[in-house]
Amino acid sequence: MSLTLYNTLTRRKEPFQPIDPNNVRMYVCGPTVYDYAHIGNARPVIVFDVLFRLLRHAYGADRVTYVRNITDVDDKINARAAQEYPELALNEAIRRVTSATEKQFHEDIAALGVLPPTVEPRATEHIEEMKRLCDQLVERGHAYVAEGHVLFHVASMQDYGQLSNRSTDEMEAGARVEVAPYKRDPMDFVLWKPSKPGEPAWPSPCGIDVAGRPGWHIECSAMAEKHLGPVFDIHGGGIDLVFPHHENEIAQSRCAHGTPVMANVWMHNGFLQVEGEKMSKSLGNFITINQLLATKSFGASEWHGRVVRLAMLGTHYRQPIDWTAERLVQARATLTEFAKLVQGASNDGAPNAEVVAALSDDLNTPSVLSIIHGLAKSARRNADQAAEFSATLRFLGLLDGETPAELNVGVASADVDGAKVAELIAARSAARKARDFKEGDRIRDELVAMGVQLKDAKDPKTGEIVTTWELMA
Repeated sequence: MSLTLYNTLTRRKEPFQPIDPNNVRMYVCGPTVYDYAHIGNARPVIVFDVLFRLLRHAYGADRVTYVRNITDVDDKINARAAQEYPELALNEAIRRVTSATEKQFHEDIAALGVLPPTVEPRATEHIEEMKRLCDQLVERGHAYVAEGHVLFHVASMQDYGQLSNRSTDEMEAGARVEVAPYKRDPMDFVLWKPSKPGEPAWPSPCGIDVAGRPGWHIECSAMAEKHLGPVFDIHGGGIDLVFPHHENEIAQSRCAHGTPVMANVWMHNGFLQVEGEKMSKSLGNFITINQLLATKSFGASEWHGRVVRLAMLGTHYRQPIDWTAERLVQARATLTEFAKLVQGASNDGAPNAEVVAALSDDLNTPSVLSIIHGLAKSARRNADQAAEFSATLRFLGLLDGETPAELNVGVASADVDGAKVAELIAARSAARKARDFKEGDRIRDELVAMGVQLKDAKDPKTGEIVTTWELMA
């Protein structure tokens, strides 16, 4: 199999050549466990699960090491713990928050058909490795100690900034750097810092006599080195991590080990927006994976995890994705039809070769979906094709024995409340007349999620827009 991947570091698609075909190594930045993972967090989880499956298919399941970390020491965790459990000592509050959040994260992504990574290290279990990196960087002249902090000196690395390809001014603005009198340069970033009273704390590196805790960037460098070595094959994450997080990981790891690269291939998935807008709590369009799966939230419906996965794969991973209720409705109808076609079929065979070839072209999932629609047509005409179709869907993580009824969780029955539909259509019409198109689109999506298809047409006599509806097939 010939695999090509887009490398953010070189800005081109390249043939993938693992360092060791007997141990293909990939690291992907995992969650910071302070709150429910949102739907944007689900995208890299699904994207790199697809890559993990492809690598296992190409090299063997026991020859791929996939590391996805858990960040369980962070300022956001401290703030959430203090807010959630003000009556508890901070360390106990942190333990409760991180334990509950990590458990929920695992349950939510398992519902998306995601395989467990080979290794899932926690940051707090790798403090000694982080301290050792700090010591190495200071010894090599790439970091310094100031007022209880260990800071990376950016100017010590001649080619800092290759990954993001930004000027120094752009990087300084993008990093939102802290202006601190103890820094040699505003761009210098924290590797280790003193802990405040009650915060998690460990004996500090570099001869510092006050207890402290690691900075964010050093965590991933330490965990990647521990489980994959100083240089490995693939590092992945969301496009928002390119700078400063991944740029700083590269700086730390390369300067500590004296290596030309940290990972040979850097892969990043594109942003996710909701109904054409950036997802944010202030806009009221912030959606967690758990809300999609378990409650009537987005589009007034709940969604099966495999449906969410299919909807996510409809856009190429490097492109931005617009998350809409209509996208989910279409994915649900498609996957339900697929489930009907493969009921009773074996899924133990090999996946379709064309699907594997399309995936091998930088995870071209839109092309993959086009091919599997063709496989579905073949399976309708010839029952003998159902086994390969079923194996292909299982390979992609789209189906693993789910029934059509299970996939249709949250779907309204055929006896939709006509009065409710009429009420919503009237509200949508009023919103559109008031030029509140955002509210009009929200109501449309609510109707779509109920299984109602709208049709707007101009009345030839009055010129007014008349809306009719019907149940989706």
